[in-house]
Amino acid sequence: MICPEPLRKGDRVAVISLSNGILGEPWCAHEKELAERRLRAFGLEPVYTEHALAGSAVLWDHPELRAADLKAAFLDDSIRGIITAIGGIDTFRTFPYLMEDAEFIRAVKEHPKFFLGYSDTTNNHLMFYRLGLQTFYGQALLPDLAELSDAMLPYSRAQFESCFSSYHGRKITPSPVWYEERTDFSADALGTERVSHPETYGYELLQGDPVFEGELLGGCIESLGEMLLSDCAEIYAEKFARAGLQDAGCFREQGAVTARYDIFPSAGEWRGKILFAETSEETPEPERLRVILQALKDAGVFAALSGIIIGKPLNERWYEEYKTVWLETVGRPELPVLYNVNFGHAAPRAILPYGAAVRVYAERQEILLL
Repeated sequence: MICPEPLRKGDRVAVISLSNGILGEPWCAHEKELAERRLRAFGLEPVYTEHALAGSAVLWDHPELRAADLKAAFLDDSIRGIITAIGGIDTFRTFPYLMEDAEFIRAVKEHPKFFLGYSDTTNNHLMFYRLGLQTFYGQALLPDLAELSDAMLPYSRAQFESCFSSYHGRKITPSPVWYEERTDFSADALGTERVSHPETYGYELLQGDPVFEGELLGGCIESLGEMLLSDCAEIYAEKFARAGLQDAGCFREQGAVTARYDIFPSAGEWRGKILFAETSEETPEPERLRVILQALKDAGVFAALSGIIIGKPLNERWYEEYKTVWLETVGRPELPVLYNVNFGHAAPRAILPYGAAVRVYAERQEILLL
């Protein structure tokens, strides 16, 4: 894989809206300003891509603008890193504008950038994986750098600081606390602390050898499933309705679009890999999770793996039920499965490099990046 250079103080980083466009909404201005200050405190200079602040409606109607922003960021040699604003639900709609653009593909290979995002950005990460660029899963501008407390969450801050040096030899260990998701993101919530709880479980080895290794590949489990399921518009009707999408017909084509550009890794590409996967803020009901995992199983994912790392569920909802669904669906009792790891939608968040070789020491509560 092409490995981008770590971030450095003084770097210009592009802030991009590849999914949801809320960064440009007036009611999000206080979070935008807070994130800017924190980026500058890290020694980085934020640069908004041309359409990053265009707003939700414009970016929903025009995925080609989001794609154009990503291409422009890779063509700009003054940009060293790219940070996504937040996730969303439809970044797969940028694929036709990117994967059929020879100039964009060449720019990714010849002008590699540090790329950070999570959630729906799983789609972009796997697109870059197909193009041979290593990217980083785990944080985004609004959820992390715009944390409304007086400072970034300590664990998340330390993880973001790790982006300024090589990840080789770094250890990922459990956070001593976890945080409930906020319900108030208004300006009135600035300076308020999040509800926190001591971590009582740590990393849980659900089955298999306590020491295992492989290369990291994965993302948000719903995003992975949506790449494979034939009609997400029907399966996720409630989710789209909550997002205000009365007509979510484009999602009937998501599986076909993903397949057309060969985005989802083949069964052979999962061989020897460690799948890292986590559930979104939707906290899907256990039976919905089962449908998603069955789609991965049918695609040959689980048969080839050397291990699985599962993220902590948001607010610990369905904590025990998810464990049962995972083990029953995977159906390989010898396969190591590590549960309750701090990455993904539950705060705080670690940062995982795609394609990085790791060794897991479950009893030592440690994931070592080799």
